[in-house]
Amino acid sequence: MNTVNILWLILLIVTVLVLPYVVRLLHRTWLASRSIERYFKEMKEAGIGVAGNTEHIKALNDTIGVASGILDVAGSIDENADTLKTTLATRAEKIN
Repeated sequence: MNTVNILWLILLIVTVLVLPYVVRLLHRTWLASRSIERYFKEMKEAGIGVAGNTEHIKALNDTIGVASGILDVAGSIDENADTLKTTLATRAEKIN
């Protein structure tokens, strides 16, 4: 056998032995990529759910701001009510 035939034979043997292993590695890589794709889809759905459930926080913050203003007004009304109460009590004593 000449050198060219020997080289072709070696290449053929290596190809026959290595090709199934390469195909197996490619298949495992493809399965891993599908798994990663599925995980990303689940993460996206979870992220959309979290975003949907937290969008009401802005409205809640607005409500807290309005409630703080109402508390300030209520405190002012309470002070004015105490002043009216004291004034009316004083006038009532003067009339009696």
